[in-house]
Amino acid sequence: MKTLLALVTTLICLPAFACDSDLLDQDFRKLASKDEVNLCEAYEGQVILVVNTASKCGNTPQYDGLEDMYEKYQDQGFVVLGFPSNDFMGQEPGSEEQIEEFCRLTYGIEFPMFEKTSVKEGDAHPFYAALADSAGTYPTWNFHKYLIGRDGKVIQQFSPRTKPDNEELVAAVESAIGN
Repeated sequence: MKTLLALVTTLICLPAFACDSDLLDQDFRKLASKDEVNLCEAYEGQVILVVNTASKCGNTPQYDGLEDMYEKYQDQGFVVLGFPSNDFMGQEPGSEEQIEEFCRLTYGIEFPMFEKTSVKEGDAHPFYAALADSAGTYPTWNFHKYLIGRDGKVIQQFSPRTKPDNEELVAAVESAIGN
């Protein structure tokens, strides 16, 4: 009887823990770590800005603005997720340990960073392929941004030239978090 009760309880509670977003139901390793994170479990219900990053790019100073944005809105259910990528002109050549050290020491990055990831059309990680499918475009360069709403769906994409303090990007983030 106890086994049957446990089984019924598990079946009733299981949907409460299920991921409602196919897009976010992806596992990634934290940067320079063996720890895996399921994006849905960790960030479901939050507003997410997904960014493919690189340490040796003209857009690399955007790290400052991304960190500022993360710090400003994180208490309102907003998170920036960084995905280093070496897809464009080899501008992220270092090891994950080197990338982590660079981001921490040079820019004081506290927002979550994940394993090096391929984002370019034709070789993109399934997460980036799904982002591109939803938004209608793959990243064309480093620091391409995808804004995902609390419902786990892409709201808008922003080109690599769009800086984190851009009025349109800030307005989209504030609208998504409910400001």
